[in-house]
Amino acid sequence: MTSRPLHPETLALHAGWRADPSTGSVVPPIHQTTSYQFQDTDHASRLFGLQELGNIYTRIGNPTTGVLEARLAALEGGVGALAVASGQAASAYALQNLCRSGDNVVSSTDLYGGTWNLFANTLKDLGIEVRFVDPTDPEAFRKATDEKTRAYYAETLPNPKLRVFPIAEVAAIGREYGVPLIVDNTAAPLLVRPFEHGAAVVVYSATKYIGGHGTSIGGVIIDGGNFDWEAKPERQPLLNTPDRSYHGAVWAQAAKPLGPIAYILRARVILLRDLGAALSPFNAFQLLQGLETLPLRMPRHCQNAQAVADFLASRPEVASVIYPSHMTGVARERADRYMPGGKGGLVGFELKSGRDGGRRFIDALQLFYHVANIGDARSLAIHPASTTHSQLTPEDQAASGVSPGYVRLSIGLEHIDDILADLSQALGAAQGG
Repeated sequence: MTSRPLHPETLALHAGWRADPSTGSVVPPIHQTTSYQFQDTDHASRLFGLQELGNIYTRIGNPTTGVLEARLAALEGGVGALAVASGQAASAYALQNLCRSGDNVVSSTDLYGGTWNLFANTLKDLGIEVRFVDPTDPEAFRKATDEKTRAYYAETLPNPKLRVFPIAEVAAIGREYGVPLIVDNTAAPLLVRPFEHGAAVVVYSATKYIGGHGTSIGGVIIDGGNFDWEAKPERQPLLNTPDRSYHGAVWAQAAKPLGPIAYILRARVILLRDLGAALSPFNAFQLLQGLETLPLRMPRHCQNAQAVADFLASRPEVASVIYPSHMTGVARERADRYMPGGKGGLVGFELKSGRDGGRRFIDALQLFYHVANIGDARSLAIHPASTTHSQLTPEDQAASGVSPGYVRLSIGLEHIDDILADLSQALGAAQGG
């Protein structure tokens, strides 16, 4: 199309697809098929032998999904991507692609509750230890690293604390040891580009801002192609020793003719093939539609969220506001460094009236939807003490840093006057007024 680097607004519309070669269709069609006709036996042999990439079976890859993967890789500045059935599947596969029983991961404590449970319990039951450290001190990652550490993990803008993660500092520590930093960038697409700060892998719940309209669940793993998996081969055995699951392939070497895609290639032909959390072609189509307007939506989310944060800070019912631009010290410095173009669409706040006030606030909302989601075009709200955090152990509740009076808002695209009016009347109800 052009040799000149394209801007995100253009990539979101054009990357990975121009037109269907047989019909001329401008919009990628939904390839609602399970399997694909091989040209001949030699073609089939080349595909299965990874001598060339192509479609074999939709559990492993699909043309519609392939456009989504190519477009997201281009937007993020990566070399390849793998779309999966959900953000949770993306987080799990991102670690399972490097870890087996007996290995460990060092993770930030500041995580979405579902990811925390995945790491603290489900992966633990599979023999993968996740060591949680406070991200306010990047050196904590170094201190928790040993010879079995295979990856570092963090969220760019962690939900619910909203303290921007020190990507560059932790990525640099990891590269000393041959440990890649995996970053969940779900809450900050386009606002933060983790690869530019040293991250090796980026994951998304595409359900959120990428889809943007609350219609479809999906996840994606993006390979930055910027990590040398062979520099310390003993640190990454799954990529540097023969894989008996794929006729003895050594991924760091086998992928070279195809590009610097060892990590994402293994995730596709081993994890997606065997565990099968495939994204439906219809959902891939829906996510592509949302992705086209992402560069237009994110600035409006940020603009409205900033106005909401400022409004809440002025209200007597509110004890504190949790939003990057309202933080101080190192937290504010990191927000300004990594998010110069906007501080995201999520706003948290603490009500002086505590748990009961949080319940009254939520029940009084008229415009906001009370749902377990973020990143929708509509404004959303939830009171974690009544939902996700009520299911956690007392220890995990304490680690989350979320008080009983905490409310999380995902600010949508409505007119700001309407958003503030709904918040105002709900705050009155929170006080019992």
